[in-house]
Amino acid sequence: MPRRRIGFWYRFAAVLCKPPLVILIKRDWRGTEHIPAEGGFITAVNHNSHLDPFAYAHYQYNTGRVPRFLAKSGLFGKGFVGAAMRGTGQIPVYRESTDALSAFRAAIEAVERGECVAFYPEGTLTRDPDGWPMTAKTGAARVALQTKCPVIPVAQWGVNELLPPYARKPDLLPRKTHHVLAGPPVDLSPFYDREMTPELLKEATDVIMAAVTRQLEEIRGEKAPDRPYDPRRERTEQRRRTQAQTSHGRSQARTGHKGENSK
Repeated sequence: MPRRRIGFWYRFAAVLCKPPLVILIKRDWRGTEHIPAEGGFITAVNHNSHLDPFAYAHYQYNTGRVPRFLAKSGLFGKGFVGAAMRGTGQIPVYRESTDALSAFRAAIEAVERGECVAFYPEGTLTRDPDGWPMTAKTGAARVALQTKCPVIPVAQWGVNELLPPYARKPDLLPRKTHHVLAGPPVDLSPFYDREMTPELLKEATDVIMAAVTRQLEEIRGEKAPDRPYDPRRERTEQRRRTQAQTSHGRSQARTGHKGENSK
């Protein structure tokens, strides 16, 4: 999307949102040279605060290539918020409905029109205890392989210190810094022109998330875990631990009962 086509609603949103963002957070923004000047593309961004969509949109707005986010359909209802979401061209996601694929189709159409679609591949705030990117959904990979557009990996850090995941109140002082680092396009060419199986999509998604994680490692100056946090795996392991503890407790209870009877 050319700079001159940012549009009224995006400019109006910027007028409302930029002043508080400038006041609340300092900026360490790098990698803007990797944001394509023209043509459709995808950004894959990590998600660790309810505020980071606003901070990240500010980053990309300043490049002249405004992002279209995929957002839950409930935000597109009546009122000012709904009008702003529609006016800025955000893409509604209808989960668990007959319209569930409409977001995927809209994302492809936007990329093919030469726009930017910003994906949070994790689908929600990371649940990794240390804030690293967790396992991701395959939507970004699916759109990328369908359109063969550039995928720019973007990592951000710092807004989560202002408003941590699932926190109710912000931590305003001292003033936090929003670090953003965009990297070069992810090479997905080995996946082109192959059957788009679930296995292929997962492999491509892992490549995208590995690139995002490398960018975050550079920002944080530390190494990410060897294996991304997987909420499903964690729930399974938690059930196993609970079952093991329950089984152990029952075993102790039976042993104790027998011991009392033998006295």
